[in-house]
Amino acid sequence: MAPSRASFKELDDWEVLCRFLPEGWEQKARESGAFARARSIAGPAALLRVLLIHLAAGCSLAETSVRAGQLGLGVLNASAVYKRLRASEGWLRWLAEQTRSQLGFAVPAGPQRVRAVDATAVSEPGSTGTDWRIHYSVNLANLQCDYFSLTDQTGGETWRRIPVAAGDIMIGDRGYSTPVGVSHVVDAGGYVLVRLNRRSLPLFHDPAKRLNVLATVRSLRIGQSGEWPAWVQHPNGEWIPGRLIAVRRSRRAVQFARKKLQLAASKKQHKVSPESLRAARYFFVWTSLEPSWQRDQILELYRSRWQIELAFKRMKSIMGLGHLPKKDPASSRAWLHGKLLVSLLVERLIHAAKTISPWGYELGKPA
Repeated sequence: MAPSRASFKELDDWEVLCRFLPEGWEQKARESGAFARARSIAGPAALLRVLLIHLAAGCSLAETSVRAGQLGLGVLNASAVYKRLRASEGWLRWLAEQTRSQLGFAVPAGPQRVRAVDATAVSEPGSTGTDWRIHYSVNLANLQCDYFSLTDQTGGETWRRIPVAAGDIMIGDRGYSTPVGVSHVVDAGGYVLVRLNRRSLPLFHDPAKRLNVLATVRSLRIGQSGEWPAWVQHPNGEWIPGRLIAVRRSRRAVQFARKKLQLAASKKQHKVSPESLRAARYFFVWTSLEPSWQRDQILELYRSRWQIELAFKRMKSIMGLGHLPKKDPASSRAWLHGKLLVSLLVERLIHAAKTISPWGYELGKPA
């Protein structure tokens, strides 16, 4: 037997959730065209609740229409739910952006903001490649998103997509290891900590003299780290000072790194070069951080970048972000922005729960 409307209401925390939505969210639904007329649905609040049944609970369009009727939110069939979602793309994007900006970041322990940046791919049904890419930045002081953007498959990973404030420490993997990306951060007054890609980020030990990275680090023993001055050339011809930092890996870590290289090479049907096999003995980063940052501090700082990988894992495993059940661009963007909104709302709820409030939300906030 289907559950009664009353049983749904007993479990409904909608009034609490509304406390975490940005100011003016209902008016924005009308301005953006998400809610143009009250046909089969009472208002923006009912519309958002219907969309969250689909986006947060993971219900199909058909099940969403049934649950919406049971909750008294409106009379919509599966096709009507789909059309409402498609029309809500701009509204959901605005909600996600406003929620991200109102997360209420904690003050970092130091004067500088430390941010891990990465991107994750999302595919449409039946696709064998990347159809969409989410570019994401996490503030490592509180593990909360401070920026995101959505592009199609042509939107590559680059720091140029991320707004940088003076003093920001930007941490990225090898995909961000390019002179253009480094220059974007440095020109904005930020600092770079990036895993070195030897091909895409050439280093110099003095102007116009290329640094041979493998020859430089070959004296390191297992477990030993070292650092060397290394410059990156700005696209305008100027030189950006920095440091190459390397750690000699353990034998087991080298085996694991080489296995990953060989698996990646087999998929592309080519062989791993001897140079790449030698480079697998080491872990490399390049940084423009000031000398006051010691080598071990920098390596520990880079290790914290793993938090953004965990954020993506949560979004994909818990929120179902990795599989895109839509086919046309407008509905795909609406669904993705809706999923980001759900993820950001969860972050806000967790942040509020740190006060250990026994009633589950903050007082003094308008409903």
